Formats: sequence, C-alpha cells, structure tokens
Amino acid sequence: MSLVDQAAVNEGYDVRSSELHGLSQRGGSVETHVRFGKKVYSPLISNGNVDLIISLEMLEGLRETAKAGKQTKFLINDFVSPFQGSLTKEEIKKQLGELKNEMHIVSASDICKEKLQNEVVSTIYLLGYAVDKKLIPIKAESVLKAIEKLVPEKYRDLNIKAFNLAK
Repeated sequence: MSLVDQAAVNEGYDVRSSELHGLSQRGGSVETHVRFGKKVYSPLISNGNVDLIISLEMLEGLRETAKAGKQTKFLINDFVSPFQGSLTKEEIKKQLGELKNEMHIVSASDICKEKLQNEVVSTIYLLGYAVDKKLIPIKAESVLKAIEKLVPEKYRDLNIKAFNLAK
C-alpha cells in the first residue's frame, strides 16, 4: 500500500490502486494509478480522465501528457535523467508549456538535496507540495499518519521533514 493509498483510507475513502512495473527493476519508470472516492470499482484510470499526474522526472512527465484531459494537473520534478539522445530541459519545458493544463514544475530533487542532503525523498516532497497546493484532496494529517504507519522507523523523520518542507 502506498502513502497516498493509506492517507486516502485514513480519510475514509474507498481506494483502488495498480502499479505497472515495466522496467522498474532496471531504474526505469513505474506507472501507478490511484483512485479514491466514495466507491471505486477499478484501479485503472482511462486516458483523458486523470486528475493529477505526478512525475519524478521531466521527460517522464512529457510522456504522460497523452493520458491527460483538459482538467488534468501536472506536478513534475524539475529533473532530467541524463541519457543519450534525451531532450534538454528547455525543450521539455517548451513542449509542456504548449499544453493548456495547470502545470507545476518544482525543483524537488535540488531542494531535498540542499535542505536534507538526500534527494531520494523528493517523492515525499512532491506529495507534500500536492497536499499543500490542494492538487490532491487529502489532508496533511492523513499523510503524516500514513508515514508513521508505513515508513520504517529509521527513515520516518527524514520523510516527515521532506513532506513538511514543501509547505
């Protein structure tokens, strides 16, 4: 169960989620669908019906634009994984800028590296940003309870700091 799943359960939502692993074992992207509400029947979200796309890498965020509808909001880490033939950060931002969607490009990796000396928690920072900016209808208290429940004790304080840093 993910932190978002647990936080939604903490608020009394019915939750369904699905993780599509792909190349995750080799450092590739992992696509996760999370749906929550009064009653949810399927974890998968059809193209055009996505409310929020959170991406840990800019090119990954650009790839996900095909799934977006007019109402879809984007929260993208301002980070580009270096690999041969990649678009530059400026090229990606230009293409993302052509969309009419609400777009949040945040330097989560840089902020976490500078403030916490650990960019791995940029995911938690982005979740904190999404909660703080009301991009996701979950309360901060519910996420903090989820962190307490799901994150191993030795990493808990760091994750709480990363989540709160986004406020």
